[in-house]
Amino acid sequence: MPLSEIKAIDPKSPAARAGVKVGEVLLQVGEHSIKDVLDYKYYTYDPNLTLLLRSQEGSTRTIKIRKGAGEDLGLEFETYLMDKARSCANQCVFCFVDQLPPGMRDTLYFKDDDARLSFLMGNYVTLTNLSKREIQRIIDLHISPINISVHATEPKLRELLLGSRRGGEGIEIMRQFAAANITMNCQIVSCPGLNDGPALNRSMQDLAELYPQVNSVSIVPVGVTKWREGLYALRPYEPDEAEGVITQVEAFAEQCLEQHGSSIFWCSDEFYIRAGRSLPNDGYYEQYTQLENGVGMLRLLETECRGAALGAPSIPPVAPFSIATGVAAAPFLREMIDSAARACDTELNYTVYPIRNLFFGETIDVAGLITGGDLMEQLRGKDLGERVLIAKSMLRHGEMVFLDDVTLEEVEQALGVPVIPVGQDGFELFEAVFGV
Repeated sequence: MPLSEIKAIDPKSPAARAGVKVGEVLLQVGEHSIKDVLDYKYYTYDPNLTLLLRSQEGSTRTIKIRKGAGEDLGLEFETYLMDKARSCANQCVFCFVDQLPPGMRDTLYFKDDDARLSFLMGNYVTLTNLSKREIQRIIDLHISPINISVHATEPKLRELLLGSRRGGEGIEIMRQFAAANITMNCQIVSCPGLNDGPALNRSMQDLAELYPQVNSVSIVPVGVTKWREGLYALRPYEPDEAEGVITQVEAFAEQCLEQHGSSIFWCSDEFYIRAGRSLPNDGYYEQYTQLENGVGMLRLLETECRGAALGAPSIPPVAPFSIATGVAAAPFLREMIDSAARACDTELNYTVYPIRNLFFGETIDVAGLITGGDLMEQLRGKDLGERVLIAKSMLRHGEMVFLDDVTLEEVEQALGVPVIPVGQDGFELFEAVFGV
């Protein structure tokens, strides 16, 4: 079955008005063949279109469509990409998927490295999967922005890090994109003694030369689970090492700020927590471009929560409750909630429970990787008040299921109180805590 076969049509859409039928295959828009979602979205932007369609019986026909510029045709296909997602062929030394325990659902073991998902969904790609034709298509269609996993710019080191002979091509492809005015947001997973120190300096220098096309770069510490048997020897950062990386990145970022008007480079919150350092202030993070990589996430949460407290009405007494979060964020979260309570002149009766990650190993201390099993084991029998707040990031996107396939309902039954997922938003957190 062709993946460009039309599976459904919005009844009020331009395609429905023009008589497009479910089961037909979209072959061309104008003179352009439609291979996947990028072709579809790009070539259907214009207001006047000619579609070449093939019926289930094999006959073809053309139809003309008039619509608003940029208005969607209203077609749905077998898959969002109109193609299969491209899996990653790399053998990255730090790959988190390779460190998953056995027996989890199959989808968690799939590694994507698809530039289309980078543009459409914000996924990060290494560029090693791109053919010359695909590189040129990104340039021709001006697919921007693209999120790129860089890790190192020195070719041989990048080959080692990615476990790919094509790894060393990355910086040259990025230079082609920069010349075509493609915006790139980048990520460096920093590994102690491997791509930090002088290697990190070179990477930052090479990437800064591509500003403003390289718009932002996050430096995040490698995550190391207990399931690394047979894999490259890696370890987490020690506090003094994390302090060294922060000092190195902040010094270079200060030069960038003076030269370019942007810091460009930021360490993730996790580096500051590991070093035992306070997070920078709100203004340091500029536009918070790298939130998805944990850069400034806690500071923005605190800023939003403080803003909600300043504008809040008189708050009645709040029923006792608890918060379950990762070990890393627990002290920060407690301080933030106490500060909001003082701003509202409200007394709270609550407990923050840091959940040790027994599923992946205690070196993993972020909230988003806490499992339902660990929640039940460590909270059962505790004084939880009338509800437990958790980060929504613990759950599978759009579902009420944790990484270990335990459901939210099962956790609630085990603990005997409602468990309330809260998004990464300070206003939502304030409302969940104070009920306003």
